[in-house]
Amino acid sequence: MRNQRLRNQTAVVTGSDSGIGQATAMAFAQEGADVMVTYLHDQQGAEHTRQAVEQAGRRAVVVQFDQRDPDQVAQLFQITREQLDTPTILVNNAGIDSTGQYVKDMPIEDWDNELKTNLYGPFFCCQQFIRGLEGTDKHGVIINITSVHQEIPRAGAAGYDVVKGGLKNLTTTLALELAEKNINVNNIAPGMVLTPFNQQAMDDPKVREQQVQSIPMKRAAEPEEIAKAAVFLASEDARYIHGTTLVVDGALMLFQGQGA
Repeated sequence: MRNQRLRNQTAVVTGSDSGIGQATAMAFAQEGADVMVTYLHDQQGAEHTRQAVEQAGRRAVVVQFDQRDPDQVAQLFQITREQLDTPTILVNNAGIDSTGQYVKDMPIEDWDNELKTNLYGPFFCCQQFIRGLEGTDKHGVIINITSVHQEIPRAGAAGYDVVKGGLKNLTTTLALELAEKNINVNNIAPGMVLTPFNQQAMDDPKVREQQVQSIPMKRAAEPEEIAKAAVFLASEDARYIHGTTLVVDGALMLFQGQGA
């Protein structure tokens, strides 16, 4: 057991079947929270997360849902209330990576899918989370997982860059709307993390070594390092931190423009 900084809290962590979401769900449980575990495709990964949460002595429920569908999002929060409790922590982590296509070549279907998954989905989740806390005396925390690419665009990643920038601005807008509503809102912007988004780097040490050269610390983050940042932002220690971005990138953003 750790310090139990999230004792008796109920967290919804989207995309908690792998990577950052899975590590965050596990870290939350170790700090005393019950967790709604969600997945879209990887049921086995979600069940592994559930087992880890329960081994930490907390309750977990696994739900498959598609965050592009507002009805499924509403159902997710209803199930959370019925089987766990009113959620007091929301981590919008689920998302998809860039297709690698340039704007002129990108099918409208791919553009729509990136926006609906990575921006509409968190928007729907925030709506349901905020509505669920209305009329209660519970303190709430929203943590949106963005990326260093909210500030650093890449050719061939228009959809991803746009949604991460949009999610950052959704965070700051919500911070203004919720400042007096007992709900803290922040986002975490990871750099390179060893998750399925970077599967090639995970599988091939040579690829990983080449990719981390642009990171001053010369290594990628482990998912657990992002999870620790999420625990901090979800805890009482961060109560006065509101409407900001916590960058966890090994100083990658500082490297941009060096040597130009």
